[in-house]
Amino acid sequence: MKSFDYVIKDELGIHARPAGILVKKLAAVKSSVTIAVKAKDKSADAKRLMAVMKMAVKQGDTVTVTVEGEDEDAAVAEIEQFFKENF
Repeated sequence: MKSFDYVIKDELGIHARPAGILVKKLAAVKSSVTIAVKAKDKSADAKRLMAVMKMAVKQGDTVTVTVEGEDEDAAVAEIEQFFKENF
């Protein structure tokens, strides 16, 4: 299991367009991917758009992304880069 924390910098938080791109990108990942916001005590399957959107992650929230499975090493690096570029 691999994970990383990321503070959301986008003023709109995790909103529809980049969340949709994230979900499409994660479709190619074999591992399970979970996104959690400890301050709100919420977590969701990051491969499900509505679950991600329902979390209502705002600017300044710290999210923890956890990747667990056979391709977790490559996937966690790719997902972390995506967060840096889009959120």
